[in-house]
Amino acid sequence: MASNSSTARNDFFKELKPRCVAINNLTVRASDKRANAKDLINVVEDLSTILDRQISTDETVLDEKLADYIFFPLSNILRNQQEYPIRLTELTIRCLRILIHYGWKAKIPTELSQQLLIFLTFIIGGIPGQERKDQVPEETELEALKALTELIKATGSSLAGAAALVDANAIPALGHAITVILDSITDGKTPDIRLEGLRALDALLVAIRDQTALATFLPGIVSSLSRLLTPPAAYKHQRRVLVGGINAMKDVLTKVLGDIKVMGIIKKQATGVSENTSESKVLSPSWLKATVSKVKLALASVLKLRNADSDDIRVALEKLCISLLDECHESLAECVSILVESAMMLANEEKEKSFFETSLVDLARIYPELGDTIKTTVYNWVTSLPRIVQSSDDRIKQQAIRNLIKGQHFITTLQIDSSILDDSLAASLRDSTTALVLASKPSGLSELAPDAIELNMDVVRRDGPDTFPPILIAQETEKSTRTALLDLISKVGSSSQQGKLADDLLAYVRDSTGPSQVVSYWLAFELVKSSLSQSSDLDDFLDLSSANGVTDENEPIFQELYSFSVAVLDSQAEAEEVDWRLQALALEVTTFAASRMKENFRPELIDVLYPITTFMGSGVPKLRDHAIISLNSIATACGYSNVTDLIIENVDYMVNSVSLRLNTFDISPASTQVLRMMIRLTGPKLIPYLDDVIASIFAALDNYHGYSLFAESLFSVLTEVVQQGARSDHLLLDEVKSSAKDHKKALQEIATIDNLYDILSSRIEKQEKRQLEELGHEKIESHPERPWKEINSTTSETNEDEEEPSTEVEKLPPPKTPTFKILTRITDLTQHYLTSPSPTLRKSLLNLLTTVCPALSPDEDAFLPLVNSIWPVLVERLYDSEPFVVFSACKALATLCRGAGDFLSTRIKTEWWDKLGGWCRKIKADATQSSNKGKSKTKANRDDKQDRDILIPVRSGNGVEGKEPGKAVEAVPSTGLGRFTQAAQTWEAVQELLVAIVSFVQIDDDIFDQILLLLADTLRTNREAKAALEAVDPDAVWLLMYERGMIEPMEKPTLPGVAFVSLWNT
Repeated sequence: MASNSSTARNDFFKELKPRCVAINNLTVRASDKRANAKDLINVVEDLSTILDRQISTDETVLDEKLADYIFFPLSNILRNQQEYPIRLTELTIRCLRILIHYGWKAKIPTELSQQLLIFLTFIIGGIPGQERKDQVPEETELEALKALTELIKATGSSLAGAAALVDANAIPALGHAITVILDSITDGKTPDIRLEGLRALDALLVAIRDQTALATFLPGIVSSLSRLLTPPAAYKHQRRVLVGGINAMKDVLTKVLGDIKVMGIIKKQATGVSENTSESKVLSPSWLKATVSKVKLALASVLKLRNADSDDIRVALEKLCISLLDECHESLAECVSILVESAMMLANEEKEKSFFETSLVDLARIYPELGDTIKTTVYNWVTSLPRIVQSSDDRIKQQAIRNLIKGQHFITTLQIDSSILDDSLAASLRDSTTALVLASKPSGLSELAPDAIELNMDVVRRDGPDTFPPILIAQETEKSTRTALLDLISKVGSSSQQGKLADDLLAYVRDSTGPSQVVSYWLAFELVKSSLSQSSDLDDFLDLSSANGVTDENEPIFQELYSFSVAVLDSQAEAEEVDWRLQALALEVTTFAASRMKENFRPELIDVLYPITTFMGSGVPKLRDHAIISLNSIATACGYSNVTDLIIENVDYMVNSVSLRLNTFDISPASTQVLRMMIRLTGPKLIPYLDDVIASIFAALDNYHGYSLFAESLFSVLTEVVQQGARSDHLLLDEVKSSAKDHKKALQEIATIDNLYDILSSRIEKQEKRQLEELGHEKIESHPERPWKEINSTTSETNEDEEEPSTEVEKLPPPKTPTFKILTRITDLTQHYLTSPSPTLRKSLLNLLTTVCPALSPDEDAFLPLVNSIWPVLVERLYDSEPFVVFSACKALATLCRGAGDFLSTRIKTEWWDKLGGWCRKIKADATQSSNKGKSKTKANRDDKQDRDILIPVRSGNGVEGKEPGKAVEAVPSTGLGRFTQAAQTWEAVQELLVAIVSFVQIDDDIFDQILLLLADTLRTNREAKAALEAVDPDAVWLLMYERGMIEPMEKPTLPGVAFVSLWNT
């Protein structure tokens, strides 16, 4: 080993010698030093490379003797460094750093260390009192700081070197070095320079072992570090620089002001004893008091970094606080409050603490006074929360809430009980949340009138949302604040403490109004949920099933909360001024109760199902969404497959609730809305149960028929009943369905040869019989002289029974189904309201008739009397002043014709000659006039030009002659802009009515001819009208179309031996 080490040393020396000699020659013997600077830089750089390579290979080869050998030529460069480029100085300092760290180490000569200390501080900071001419490059300054750090470490590692640092003669140089280091920390050009300055400061704190010297330099060090770490300027520095500064602050304070270091001073301060030694002049009670006050100010500035986002900075600050509370507990007693508050804010409960790592909880158990400080701090946070949450900065709000969460964690962990703190917490939560709610911006969704809501039952489905959207602090920008607040509520004390807070808030809810009531209600609900959740978790962990009679202490509080919620739901009709958010929270509480009780919640549906369903007709969109989610969740919790099954199974409760309100005339838009929703949700199944409700609606209509909007609301329910009842499979009995008639007129079959033969044969037989009677060949008997019965008894005795009068009882008509009876009653009621002044009600009733007539028409015994009742008022609606009512009247009459058939023949005949015929002609004339006005002149010219050479054959006395299209047919066009005019649309509705009359009702020929003329212009395009008219009189239709040129000429048939007459001029 020795031979190998000697060999390596010799080899290393062989490499060093030529470079050292060259450096010496270039620095000593050269007359022009600047001329040789380039060669000197290359040699020194080569030397630095050799040193680095050797260090990486075997650093033990380099000892203090080789270090002296290498330093000798380099000292010439340092001696004349002002005459050389700064790059050469930088390379020399790099070599010097290696020599100090690996060569001299603790054996560096004292004089040399002092000279190098002065030299390096001059390189970094310049000569004191003189302005620097040339700026030192960043690389050179960084290299000088690294060398200075190694020099201080090497010097302080020996007793002699450490004593030399604080020698009276060396103090000025040491002070200047500290100043330079602190300047590089606070004003360094780069983060690397600041970090290296911090490393140099750490080395100094280790190297200086004299407490008096450290105390002397403490104010300057603390002041510079405070400048570095005080926000907002601190945020300009890199994170690693700030972490290094915090650690340096911790080291210097614990090293100088640690309780062990100043124990003697503290005792003197307690006993009042003073000493006149030289050391006591510095380390005196007055010095300690003054220093602590300044340190407190510095810590107040530095600890503002606790709001930083960086985890590294927060961890470093927490260690600073814990270290000072532990090691400087007595000396920094004045700083305890700020240190405890900061340590609580910086605590991270989620991070796993090391078993050997001291925490604030550990210190609080060691020092009881810290527990009081923690309680005071939490109380201050609680009382200041309502003020802080009014800030416009969300970060400040969230930070305050998070601090309170951490404070509650410490209170719970340390088992600190305080009734004052509990009372103030409930008030603070209420006031803070109220302030957040009042500051929250409204959603911007305006409320809708209940009668303007169009129900859409598609939203009530299983795949819809199953969680309630927030109603308080609900904006997206407030999401983080809301999350933090909910986290605070869930972590407020133990389960019993949460229950007590909820109980206090419930008492406040019953006696308050406005936003504070809503907030208290919400807080109580969240606290109860959290407490019950904690109890459930504990029950899962501990099996307490054997403990009979043990109940959750928070269960009565939840029952009280649920009772209040049911009262809120049930009072919606009486209290229109109730805040909708209170009702939404009641829905959430009820749904939560259902989720806990599962199928045991079914009896509660008697009280809550109808009010919840009523909210689906609310004018507030968010309240409607809450009701939908609540219904879905309750249906799932109670074991129903969907909401429809939920309502069907509890329809008796629902119907009773509605009927009671109708009977007491406690009718609101919500009542009718919920009834519509029930009917639409359940479909035809519910109709048979609604006989009492329908009767109550009829009674309400009798009492309030003068209120159009109210009547419309009630008839909207009846319309829903009709729509659902018409789709019922149990509306009609099977025998009634099978006897249904089709009143549509069919085209007569074409006569065949056999038909003609039968007709002629019957006529011949009649003629022959008449001739025989005239010739007397047939004996004509006189009237009988005895009863017919005696005559017939001789021929056939079996006819006696047939002659006996029938004793069979006439068969009664089949009974009506409940659904049929309800629809019949509703249909009969419409006649009294078709004259209502409200046009929308009139239209609604006409649509109702359009829906119900096809459903009732199969049972003619019941349907035809209804037709007789409603006909007079229904036909009058054709002449209504509102066009949309006329449209609906045409559709309703067309449906009536389809269902009643020839029963309307006389009525239509009478109405046609009285008014209907002239009205139809007027409607057509208005449509034609509107169409002609709507045509543009350009289109007319273009159409004339295109049709100029086209002739349509028209029959005349001389055969067929051509006629211009404009003169041949004067029709109402079905295309173009004119089709969308009011007159054209009215005419289209009238055409549908006329087609229905011809198709299903037997009419006179005169009326048929007039209808044919009215529809003549549309026969070419309206196939339905043409087919209906041809079913009655195809010849008349053909003749009209032939006369108007609508039939294309047929080719003249050819047959051998037959000459056909020419009907067409070709």
